[in-house]
Amino acid sequence: MDDQPGSGENKKLFKKGKVKEVYEIEGNNELEFLFTDSISVFDKIIPTQVPYKGETLCRTSAYWFDFAKKLDINSHYLEIVPPNRMKVKKVDIIRDYSKLTPQTTNYLIPLEFICRHYVAGSLNDRFKKGKTSPESVGFEKGYQPKYGDKLPEPMVEVTTKLEPVDRSISIEEAKDISGLTDEEFNEIKEVLLKLDEKINSEVLSRGLIHVDGKKEFAFDPDRNLMLIDTFGTADEDRFWDAEKYENGEYVEISKEFVRQYYRQISYYDELVDAREKDQAEPDIPPLPEEVTQDVSKLYIGLFEKITGENFK
Repeated sequence: MDDQPGSGENKKLFKKGKVKEVYEIEGNNELEFLFTDSISVFDKIIPTQVPYKGETLCRTSAYWFDFAKKLDINSHYLEIVPPNRMKVKKVDIIRDYSKLTPQTTNYLIPLEFICRHYVAGSLNDRFKKGKTSPESVGFEKGYQPKYGDKLPEPMVEVTTKLEPVDRSISIEEAKDISGLTDEEFNEIKEVLLKLDEKINSEVLSRGLIHVDGKKEFAFDPDRNLMLIDTFGTADEDRFWDAEKYENGEYVEISKEFVRQYYRQISYYDELVDAREKDQAEPDIPPLPEEVTQDVSKLYIGLFEKITGENFK
């Protein structure tokens, strides 16, 4: 895999995330994403490199941006630079919420939008703990949702994006901190639901169920909405094997596979306990070699199922 920014252009490191490096292209209003083979869960970077992970994420993201373009959905995507880099339009990152108004342009909307279609993950936990009522997401009163149930209607949630720890927030707070008008928030929701409806149909035809996923947005210099970052990959979204689902099995084809490994070895419980007690957090152990190879195969397999292409 290529871990170096592309040659032939002057670039400087703009931002280094947990699994992705972002380079600023000098003299141009563009950024270049470098997708690494690093992997993170629970806000922890695992000290293990997963072969071909970065390339699969890059190529899957490019596939979905091309897919969105066919739906007339505007995005920041410009082009893929094989094997694991992508050029995108640059927008401003404004961390001071007070500077975001309905007149601000060319900026990252500091929110993550999560769209859920099935009972899984943290939503399942909230149902069990009584933190979310079944009626609030469309189930009949008195019904106790089970893991794997399809939601009566898509559920959209919002979290912060630029704070030290992402937190769930109400729609009113989301609009307040991001400078979004009511109409713009509704536009984002419409784009989100339109895109997910098409994604769900597309992957189902390839033997996958799209369970949930997150998306991010920005405004361009004319304050037109743009879909940004990455989406529809094993890192941002949750997929199940459709055939196994029909038989009552929930086979994870996403990064959830890795999260489940750390739950099984009790690391997740230790981490949560330390965080609740405000104690030093335990270091996350590396993935065993056999698990690493399984994870690599998972990322490659999902890329091939989503795109219909051979990885090599």
